[in-house]
Amino acid sequence: MEVKKPENIDEYIGGFPNEFQEILEKIRMTIQKAAPDAKEKISYSMPAFEQNGIVVYFAAFKNHIGLYALPTGHEAFAAELSKYKSGKGSVQFPLKEKMPYDLITKIVKFRVKENLEKSKKK
Repeated sequence: MEVKKPENIDEYIGGFPNEFQEILEKIRMTIQKAAPDAKEKISYSMPAFEQNGIVVYFAAFKNHIGLYALPTGHEAFAAELSKYKSGKGSVQFPLKEKMPYDLITKIVKFRVKENLEKSKKK
């Protein structure tokens, strides 16, 4: 059986149960507010926001929400992210805990600024 890949973030969010949809929509709105000029897209089958390059990706899993701010976004907030399971460019926010929307906002703003600075150097 072939699974249909979402064509946009609405389709991605709509493919999850209601309790996931609320969290995903709030993460989406948090990112939009922190990066109002970023464009939404689906990349690697995940919601992504792009402004002078990828700002962040996010994705839902059975027990957590994954946030992918590329290595630099995670390095810059290593202390605040240390309580979460993470990899080089990813962090897992457990669904059973309060979602750190303020931290997501800070990471997104950092990535927007970083991408802007990189684009000016080109």
